[in-house]
Amino acid sequence: MKIAAVQTRPVFGDVETNVAQAVALASRVTASLYVFPELMTSGYAFVSRLEARALAETPGGREAYAPGLHALGVWARSRRAWVIAGFPERAGARVFNSSALIGPDGRVRDVYRKLHLFDDEKLWFAPGDRAPRVTRVGPARVGMLICFDWRFPEIWRALALAGADVIAHPSNLVVPRAAQQATPVRALENRVYVVTANRVGTDVRPDRRIAFTGRSQVSSPDGVVLARAGSSAVRALVVDIDLAAARNKKFGKTRNEIFKDRRPEFYGPVAERKK
Repeated sequence: MKIAAVQTRPVFGDVETNVAQAVALASRVTASLYVFPELMTSGYAFVSRLEARALAETPGGREAYAPGLHALGVWARSRRAWVIAGFPERAGARVFNSSALIGPDGRVRDVYRKLHLFDDEKLWFAPGDRAPRVTRVGPARVGMLICFDWRFPEIWRALALAGADVIAHPSNLVVPRAAQQATPVRALENRVYVVTANRVGTDVRPDRRIAFTGRSQVSSPDGVVLARAGSSAVRALVVDIDLAAARNKKFGKTRNEIFKDRRPEFYGPVAERKK
């Protein structure tokens, strides 16, 4: 199975251009699953909740209420491919930082709402209100996380225990190298593939300027970076993955199997909420 990480450069607020440029870039490679960055439809640096709401989309609604998702769906259908892409999601009075899984028929199959909001995102978005799910994507089982979720290993393990072969990780990373160093470890810990699709460029807004770090990458169940983009140029990476490698949870030729050897009866404090 071939999977792609598509590293784009969105223009804040220009949904039509952002999607058009992203799918043009993705069309240069052939894959079964394409992963685009966090908030790739809208750009990242909002200045108010009202602005976030104005650019938010409602999955499954009419094209007027989800122009970016609709355009991505049209492209997915034309490629007979799966797409994962970040977007601001409108849900009643709330706006979430979300990622959509779009099927080869162009329909939204699942939406993940970012659980761990980073810095000023807490001013713009509501925190995710449901656990991420694992969905069948062709022969693979795929889960979604977003950007700062990299900092919380518990949620990666939860997806792996739910059967994920691949964890898609749309991102707008701003701290150089931190996540890019951590996600191969998340892949190794859980013996899954991790697809981190980051963006490049800079959002320049009133009173704020945010630069993004690029270096999108695909990591193997052995913790090896199979492909990596640079820090400044747009690029579509494509990797051929072996699902059997992700489903083999043994530790080499030893008697160990990383999930069967777990001792969850001693892990209680991990799930305790600290005040």
